[in-house]
Amino acid sequence: MHAAHILRKYHPKEWGGTETAVLRLLNGLNTQDVTSSVFCPEIKDSPEGDPIAMSAADMQRFRFFLPVLGLSHSQREQLIAWGGNLMSFDLMKRLLVEPDLDVIHSHTLNRLAGVSMMVAKLRKLPFVATIHGGVLDLPSQVADQLAAPLKGGFEWGKALGLLVRSRHVLQEADAVLTCNPKEAELLRIKYPHQRVIVQPHSVPAADYAVDHRAEALRAFPEIKDREIILVVARLDPIKNQRWVVEQLPSIVARHPKALLVLAGPVTEFSYGDSVSNDIKALGLQDHVLLTGGLEPGGAKLIGLMQQAKAMILPSTSETFGLVILEAWAAGTPILSSRTSGAASLITHGENGWLFDLNEPAAFHQVLDEALGNQMLRRNITSSANELVLRTFDVSAMGGQVRDLYAELIHLKRERSSESFSWYGERRAA
Repeated sequence: MHAAHILRKYHPKEWGGTETAVLRLLNGLNTQDVTSSVFCPEIKDSPEGDPIAMSAADMQRFRFFLPVLGLSHSQREQLIAWGGNLMSFDLMKRLLVEPDLDVIHSHTLNRLAGVSMMVAKLRKLPFVATIHGGVLDLPSQVADQLAAPLKGGFEWGKALGLLVRSRHVLQEADAVLTCNPKEAELLRIKYPHQRVIVQPHSVPAADYAVDHRAEALRAFPEIKDREIILVVARLDPIKNQRWVVEQLPSIVARHPKALLVLAGPVTEFSYGDSVSNDIKALGLQDHVLLTGGLEPGGAKLIGLMQQAKAMILPSTSETFGLVILEAWAAGTPILSSRTSGAASLITHGENGWLFDLNEPAAFHQVLDEALGNQMLRRNITSSANELVLRTFDVSAMGGQVRDLYAELIHLKRERSSESFSWYGERRAA
């Protein structure tokens, strides 16, 4: 079986949760005899050791454009980085000629998804759309942030969206996948005849069971003999690292050896500057380490997770929260803001802790439990690790998606055969 996977953005230096989820899906599909071709926009430089390129049978970079007039260079760059509605005729051409293709799977919506869906219809192939961020379950402040770079611009590409039916992707796809039960519920209400499937992300649990703490200590000697509090995410307002920095003086007062480690690339540069300025203004230079981007699933990152006394996910919005699975697999307790994704995974006090961003006192209480109550830590990490092994391992998830592909391919061929038979009977009559 051969699947094409469509990404709206992919740069290894700007790695995030979507990239990790796609990489693990590709690895899982590989175990199920599904070959994958990945189609993503061109970038200026292609670094060596690209994780997805090494996992996929083929990677193709397509030309694209952003059909918006009147934007500054920085606005255009931010739109492309955050969620700009790209268009590509080159993608259409490449998908039309891709040989031996059985299914098209888009990991983005909007115009690129519309292009992919149009090709799938022309080639009579199943079309699957995965929602990696929120669509209906998306806080208004997040939607406003994503739309902000468009201010002052004229989006002339709406006509192109009509051409490829980009606004109908969720309604007309053969299946819509989401990792978020709340998102799935809202989609089923809006599209009652659509096939909506809750498809959680996965983690290669065995990789996180290998002890990599020595590699982390060699790479970051600053962490030796410190109480590590780890945040793994790109530096972006949605990921909300500034909130944790603001809480740090109080944490340090109770835990003098605490070291906040922010592991992730800067994808919103003004926000990255704000985080650095806050650290300096609060005099926290000796209590914060910014690692920059780290290889996903690499020894340094896994070692940091294993070395951490606690991991924190302070996001304002998380459709899923892949880092939760990683913490569970690494045997590290996780504390997460009460987003819909985290709430669907974490049972408070059993396999992790949930907190409200507007109640910092409650956050400090559960953080003290995570750092100080050894028996509770042991029980929570044991319960979480058992759950991730049983439910969220890579090969199991790859098998589920492969079975879905096979079913959709069978249905598509069956319907095509029925249509051909009906047409033959009409001609004979």
